[in-house]
Formats: sequence, structure tokens, C-alpha cells
Amino acid sequence: MKRKILSVVLGMSLAATLLAGCGNSDAGAGSVAGTASKASAASTSADGGVEKVELKVWSPETEAEITQDFCQQFAANHPEYDITFTYENVENADSITQLKNDPEVAADVFVYPTGGVPELIEAGLIYPITVNEAQVKASYGENAIASCSSDGILYGIPQTPNAFFMYYNKSMYTEDEVKSLETMLAKDLGAGVKNFSMQISNSWYIESFFYANGGTLYGEDGTDPTSCSWNDAKGVQVGEYLIDLVANDKYIEDIDSVASSMFTNRELGAMCSGTWSAEDFAAALGDDLGAAVLPTINIDGTDYQLSNFADFKAYGVKSSTKYPKAAQELAEWLGGEECQLARFQKIDMTPTATALLANEEVQKNVAAYALIDMTGNYSTPQPTTSQIAQYWDPVAAFGTGVVNGDVTRDNLQESLDAMVEGLTSKLAE
Repeated sequence: MKRKILSVVLGMSLAATLLAGCGNSDAGAGSVAGTASKASAASTSADGGVEKVELKVWSPETEAEITQDFCQQFAANHPEYDITFTYENVENADSITQLKNDPEVAADVFVYPTGGVPELIEAGLIYPITVNEAQVKASYGENAIASCSSDGILYGIPQTPNAFFMYYNKSMYTEDEVKSLETMLAKDLGAGVKNFSMQISNSWYIESFFYANGGTLYGEDGTDPTSCSWNDAKGVQVGEYLIDLVANDKYIEDIDSVASSMFTNRELGAMCSGTWSAEDFAAALGDDLGAAVLPTINIDGTDYQLSNFADFKAYGVKSSTKYPKAAQELAEWLGGEECQLARFQKIDMTPTATALLANEEVQKNVAAYALIDMTGNYSTPQPTTSQIAQYWDPVAAFGTGVVNGDVTRDNLQESLDAMVEGLTSKLAE
């Protein structure tokens, strides 16, 4: 749901203050849609080229203050614009729904999960990033740019990774032991202590096993809605591995945060989660908290690296903005290196700008560094076909069946076939 806990409209008096003190904000000039030149001409002042611009910016409540600070800095850096900002609190996960509900009153610049790129494109709601495009693409890793793109067109500025990795208790596992799930499961951690937890019943987690064994989802590049190899011979191997993993007494499925509770109570050696768990885990484990990329799994004597979806949160620009040039510049600034470092320092948000990967502060943060390492080097970009909307339910049903014991070796092929049929079926009208 759209949240308007904060809605600040900067009026003429504040705009004057910005001109005198902080500087000006954002405006829109030419662009892909062809409407920018008209907007620019209409909003340029008669006396010499300062363009009047109005931009609405969405941000989560937890980022409201820092986002407004960033916008004022942008204004100070762009005296060619006389900008009026409007701010609203909308959670990132709700931004696409809110944009679709009423595009005309939606934000010009907003943060969205990059898994929604196909949906935004199909609905005609997102503006391509063409201003400083080459510079933007050079500032981020391959997976980050791929997650914000479709058919080679960039649709966002990657703000932060949105994925999971593995936490572990350093008093139970060494840095070397957590590289292999087989090594971890073979270790005796003592009575009442489980070794590893994952969410096999969750379709945002289970893909890491199929990707590990060479499976493809929606083709090699994630754009073919009719293709998925997860029910071939390699897929059967993965299914058998999952069945055995769930049956292992040292494994526990993470349902209703049971694993998080066990981990903080030192009753679990390692579990998969994201940076959202870092604060609680650090408070509970202190110096014993470790974080790493997902481990390898061994199938038929060969180790394969688990590879989850590389998903990100990104700044986007709505297609109907009246100021596409300024909006793109603002998105680039808000998602850029300087703002990313400030977010990391103030609200612990993991950066994506490649220049920050060598930052000493970032490297000392075990959770942030594990997330960067995972999404940058071991993850697989989430498919960019709109068919991904059909992926979640059938895959969750398969995983739940494995966890509940309804999927067995006897019906595994049938279950895999049903899953693949479900996720490649024609999109619901």
C-alpha cells in the first residue's frame, strides 16, 4: 500500500531559498519519448536559461530524510534548474503497484525491485536511462546492469543488491569449511544443534540449486518464456539432492523464522538470509558472526556453486515524466557512488558501485561484503521475460512438496514436469 506518512511540497518560498542557498534541482530536457523538448521549452525562464522543474520523489520511510538531503545536494549541484520537489513515502516493494494504479500522480523518480523490469516495460511505465548511459554502465558490475536492463536497454540505476547469502557461526565453522555444504553437513556440532538451514519451499531460494547444476530458466539468457531445463536429467539430480537434504537430520527448513531464532540462540551453525538479518545476528553472536557466499553442493562427485537470483533495488524514472532529462540525472545521482557511500555509512545499505568495493569500511562489514561478493561473482541475473510472473507459485509448490515429503523419488520426474509446465504456461490474461 502507498504510504503517505510524509508528503512535503516545497513551495515558492522554499524554491527561492534553494536558489539563494542550496542551489536548484532537477529539470527535464530532451529524451526518448520526444516530449522532453516541449517540456523544456515550456519550463525555461525567459531571462536566461534556468529551467523550472517539478519532480516527485518516492522513498521508503526509513530513507526519507537522507533522500531529501540528497535531493537538496542535487539542487545545489545543478543551478541550471529551478526545481520544486515533492516527497512521498512509498516502500520499494509497493512502488510498481502504486505506479500502475495511478501513473499520473506517481513519482517521477522511484526505487523498485529489478525483478519488476519486465512488468514495467510491458505496462509502458518506465523510461529508459539514456542520459550518461555509458558512464552509468561503467560504474556498476555486470550483474547489476543486467538486472536493470532488457534487450540491451537500461531502465534503472542499481542502488543496492537485493539477494541472500550465508551467515555462519565462526565458533562452529571455519572460513574454509563453509565453502562446501557437504563439509558443513558432515561436521558434528553437538547435541541439539543443526548444521544448515535454507528455504527450499521458497521459490526465491530454491533456484540456486538448479542453477548450480547447469539448469536454465527461460533460456540461456532468461528471455525465452517457453524454455526451462529444470525437468531434464540434471534437474532430476537436483530434485534427488533436495530430497536427501531435507531428509538429513542436520538440516532444518527455515519456516516462520525458526532458523533465525535457532541461529541467534546458537542452535544452528549456518543459515541463508540477507542483510535485513545482520543487526539481530550481530547483536546475538558478536565476533562469532561470519558471512560468506553460498556454498558448493556435490552431485555425483563434482562440486557445483550454488547461484541465486541477482536481484537489485534500482532508481527508475516513470515514462510520463515531464522532465525526463532532469529525472534521469536525479536518478543517476541518487543511485550513484557518493549517495551509496553515504547510505552505507548512515543506514547500512549495501552499495553496488564498483568503486566502493575496495572501500575499507565496506570490506569490514561482513554481511555487506558477502552480499556484494555473492551478487557480483556467483549469482545469476533474474530472468527479464515477463513470464517470470508465472514462475513463483509452481516452483514454491514443488519446493513445498519436497519439504513436506509429497515429492519423492518415485514421482520426482512427474513433479518436475508439472513445475516446468506451470512456469512456462501462457501468462494469465
